[in-house]
Amino acid sequence: MTAPAIRVEGLWKEYSIGGARRTTRTFREALIEAFDAPLRRLRGGERDTSSENRFWALTDVSFEVRPGEVVGIIGRNGAGKSTLLKVLSRITAPTKGQVEIRGRIASLLEVGTGFHAELTGRENIRLNGAILGMSSAEVARKFDQIVAFSGVEKFIDTPVKHYSSGMYMRLAFSVAAHLEPEILVIDEVLAVGDAEFQKKCLGKMSEVAGQGRTVLFVSHNMSAINVLCQSAILLESGTVALKGDSATAIARYGALSQDAGADVVEHREFSGPYFSRVSISTPHVNFGDALHLKCSILSPVKLRAAIEIEIHDDLGLRIIYASTAPMSGEEFDLAEGETILNLKVGPLPLARGDYKAYLWLIKPWAEEYHRLSQPVQFTIANSDPNRVGFDFRQSYGRGCVAVPISFEIDA
Repeated sequence: MTAPAIRVEGLWKEYSIGGARRTTRTFREALIEAFDAPLRRLRGGERDTSSENRFWALTDVSFEVRPGEVVGIIGRNGAGKSTLLKVLSRITAPTKGQVEIRGRIASLLEVGTGFHAELTGRENIRLNGAILGMSSAEVARKFDQIVAFSGVEKFIDTPVKHYSSGMYMRLAFSVAAHLEPEILVIDEVLAVGDAEFQKKCLGKMSEVAGQGRTVLFVSHNMSAINVLCQSAILLESGTVALKGDSATAIARYGALSQDAGADVVEHREFSGPYFSRVSISTPHVNFGDALHLKCSILSPVKLRAAIEIEIHDDLGLRIIYASTAPMSGEEFDLAEGETILNLKVGPLPLARGDYKAYLWLIKPWAEEYHRLSQPVQFTIANSDPNRVGFDFRQSYGRGCVAVPISFEIDA
C-alpha cells in the first residue's frame, strides 16, 4: 500500500494566554528560583498559576491523508483548524506527537504568506519558488501562467507593500497553486477575493486535485467543501470529532452549529478595540424584518471605527453584506472603555432557514481591529415572498446583496 502523504499521530499543541512571560533568565536567576520555589509553596505565599495561563489548542489529533486525496478541514472558529495547518506547514512546532509529511508542501495560510513587502511581485514569485526548492528554470517556465492567473500584470514590478489585500491574495494563491507542490495547504483566504476570482480559485483547486496532488482545504464554505473534497475532518475544541465523507462531516458540523448560542462573548482581551459581547434581540426573525444586534465594544483609547457584517446561509454561502461606513456615510466614535452600539441590519430578504452573522470592527479601507470569534446565529422563522415594501438596496458588495444598516450608541 502507498505510504500516506500526511500522517498525524497523537498531536498536541499548547499555547500560553494572558500577560507576556519573561522568556530569558540568567543562570543565577534560574538557580535562585529553583531553590526558592519549594520554600514559597511551603509558606503558602505564592500559588503556581502556570497551568491556568495555558491551554491546549490541539488535543491528541490523529489522522492520515493518502496521496492525491482532497480533504476539507471544518469546524467553528477556535476549533484548532489554523493551528493544525501551521503545525503541518512547520510554521510552529507541536508540543508533542508526530507529523510525517511525504512530498514538497506549499502553504497559503493568510494573505501574502511568505511574501517580502519590499520585494516586487516578480521577485516574490522567484523567492517563493526557491523556498519550495524549485530551480530557476522551473519558476521561469511557470512565471507567465502565475502572472496571468493573478491578474496583476501591470504591477508585477511594483513592491508588494503597495498592493491591496486582494492583489496580495491573488498573487499568493497563484504562486502556491502553480509551482506544483505535492501537497497544497490552503486556509480560509478566498474570502478576500471577489466572486469572479473565488470561482477561478475553486476551478484551479479542482484542477490541482485532478493532477493527483494532495490538498488540505480549510473553509467555512460548506458548498465548496462538498464540491472539492472527497472527505473532511471535523475539529471541535481541538480534537477530531469526525473524519469521514464530506456529506457526513458537513451534516455533523451543521448540528454542532445549531447547538451554539445566539450570543457571542469573547473570553480574552485584545490589545486594541474589540467586541466583548454581541447579543441578538431574538434568534427568530421574520422574512423582511431587520436583524437587531447589541454590541459591547471595549477600547483602550478614544477612536473612530465602523462595523462590517456578512450573513451566510447554512451551507456557508455569503449572501448579505452590510457596513456602517458606506451606508451611513461616516464612522462612529468609540469611547475609552466600553461603548454600547445598537445595530439594525435590514430588512432581510431571506427565505426560511438558519443563518450566521459574522462581524468585523474596522477602520474603513485601512485596518481590521477585530473579527468576532464566532458568528451570531439566527433563524428566519416565517417566509412571505409576497410581502412588498422593502427598501433594501439592489447593489452588491463582496458578491452579496447589500442591505441598509443603522446604529445608535447608548448614552
